[in-house]
Amino acid sequence: MAMFDDRKAGQVAAFFVNAGGGQLDVLKLVKLIYLADREFMNRCGLPIIFDRLVAMPHGPVNSRTYECIQGAVHCDGWEEWIADRQGHAVTLRKQVSREALDELSNAEIETLQSVWQQFGAMGKWEIRDWTHDHCAEWHDPDGSSRPIPYADVFRALGRDDATAEESAEGIEAFRRIDRLFASL
Repeated sequence: MAMFDDRKAGQVAAFFVNAGGGQLDVLKLVKLIYLADREFMNRCGLPIIFDRLVAMPHGPVNSRTYECIQGAVHCDGWEEWIADRQGHAVTLRKQVSREALDELSNAEIETLQSVWQQFGAMGKWEIRDWTHDHCAEWHDPDGSSRPIPYADVFRALGRDDATAEESAEGIEAFRRIDRLFASL
């Protein structure tokens, strides 16, 4: 799947909320999801969710996923896994098992596990500050938001300009092919 899939995003969120004991702060969840996409890009050259990435005041964010969390858009696949936001936290709608996370490959699950091991013990402000300090693709948008091109993420991960642009174009090619098949 090369376009945003709210069910897959919901499963990524469910993995992290489950790892957090069934409830997780929204800010922390948003950062974990971004860091998982970023890490999978580092490992495999592709994001997990294929979301639009944006810089917001509290750091980098997967835009459409954030809209699902906020309830700003209707996301059936997300709502299958994640209950409506209550204050600053989300909870699970149903039990999580590896078999139930059928949208996620073993490589994606391994990446989620790695991200949880590295960042799961951090509080929401600590993880937010970590993204400010260690995600060079993020620049403070001064109270607004701005797109983060995939090429900028690859550059921040240490790829040279040519490789970063080529990798970003590969992601866009997947999206174009997916849109083509979706229109048939």
